[in-house]
Amino acid sequence: MNFLLQLDQKLFLAVNGLHSPLFDFLMYWASDKFIWLPLYAFLLFLMLRKYRRQHWMLILAIALLVTLTDQISVKLFKDVFERLRPCHEPALEGLVRTLYGQCGGKYGFVSSHAANTFGIALFAGLALKTVQRRALAWLLLWAALVSYSRIYLGVHYPADVIAGGLTGACIGWLVYLIFARLRNSTAPESGSNP
Repeated sequence: MNFLLQLDQKLFLAVNGLHSPLFDFLMYWASDKFIWLPLYAFLLFLMLRKYRRQHWMLILAIALLVTLTDQISVKLFKDVFERLRPCHEPALEGLVRTLYGQCGGKYGFVSSHAANTFGIALFAGLALKTVQRRALAWLLLWAALVSYSRIYLGVHYPADVIAGGLTGACIGWLVYLIFARLRNSTAPESGSNP
């Protein structure tokens, strides 16, 4: 276990140490929750258009997804493991570079950003697969960018974002399965609505 933690710290310091003014700007904005509101609105628009008749199920599924990814990442991971964020770790004092002095809460395992974005990516990508075949791949790349930005900004270790991403992806997949099953059980026999 010590070996894995040391490897995680080394990988973190390698990624966190790669800075340039351009990437500082890009990673800061990639990590910002509000910059992605137009993307969320666009995805919601596409899904509502596809699932017009089951729009209420879709809204409930999205609400469940966001609640689960956010709460599980905090209540079942951060509050249980209490692993300090790298920017709060005394052993790394003076080695971690953050932007604008932003560090976040005390604990970082797992990354809620990673859990939320990978959950959204899986759910939306699967929900839109018949409309846009490449949606899932593009959304997973987006989630990976957001997750990478958290390491770059000094607020999460690589293990935090990997575990957060896997957690979110699993939740996104499960919520999609529940949504698909409910949708199929209430769909008209003619199959006119996908």
